[in-house]
Amino acid sequence: MNRHADLLLTALAPTVWGSTYVVTTLLLPPDYPLTMALLRALPAGLLLLLLVRQMPRRSWWPRVLLLGALNFSLFWAMLFVAAYRLPGGVAATLGAIQPLLVILLAKPLLGSTIRALAILAALAGISGVALLVLTPRAALDPLGIAAALTGALSMALGTVLSRRWQPPVSALTFTAWQLLAGGLWLLPAVLLLEPQAPTLTAANLAGIAYLALIGAALTYLLWFRGVARLEPAALSSLGFLSPLSAVLLGWLLLGQDLGQLQLLGMAIVAISVWLGQLKQRGSVLPMPAMRLGRTGRMDARGDTSD
Repeated sequence: MNRHADLLLTALAPTVWGSTYVVTTLLLPPDYPLTMALLRALPAGLLLLLLVRQMPRRSWWPRVLLLGALNFSLFWAMLFVAAYRLPGGVAATLGAIQPLLVILLAKPLLGSTIRALAILAALAGISGVALLVLTPRAALDPLGIAAALTGALSMALGTVLSRRWQPPVSALTFTAWQLLAGGLWLLPAVLLLEPQAPTLTAANLAGIAYLALIGAALTYLLWFRGVARLEPAALSSLGFLSPLSAVLLGWLLLGQDLGQLQLLGMAIVAISVWLGQLKQRGSVLPMPAMRLGRTGRMDARGDTSD
């Protein structure tokens, strides 16, 4: 599959993630952030694990547990804390530094070169997101700011380490392991902080099913597939599609305003994503292509293994 197809498939993930706010607003019960995160991660991880029927080897468990915490448990927990303590625009703008963090972390962890164009694309994306979602009366809360920045750093580090640590398995298996680990980390937090489970309606169950099957299992499969195939600068800039999608869906489904500043922000975000996709020679060390073998297992050299 060529690079353009890889970009399009990977871009579907952050585009779908932008629907999380609308689904949460319309379908999920309020005041149960950790429970909803658990129900999003753990069932998806178990379902994918039933499909692949392959557990990590003992040597891989520490890495899988760390990646599950960074990409899901810590990231989602900090995301919810920021959402509760900050206006949505402030939280989204602070979270938009994640692509810049990916570029900066990729240098020491992957040996990639930091290019001026990639930095420019990241900064343009941050400014575009700010125009999309910030309001003049946005309030600042120190704990909320710390949570938003911690969440952005957590996901950025998880993305880079997911590329550095490519196990000899398919992207589907790697996604299953990480979702399962993320759900297991969230389980004690839910039992401790949200011990009384909410009463779920049919609409709640529909929202949870969407977030688990589409917003977690499918999208993270596409994302981690892209992590293994795309250079960090190109991958990270796709993250700006999430707030862009969220604003458009809020306008279409929730009747939210879309003014001239938001339209300008959309244009800047689109330009930043395009700039991030300009392939730059030497921007990252080559990663091995992974191909599915006859037995359904793969190794990092692309050779099949039994």
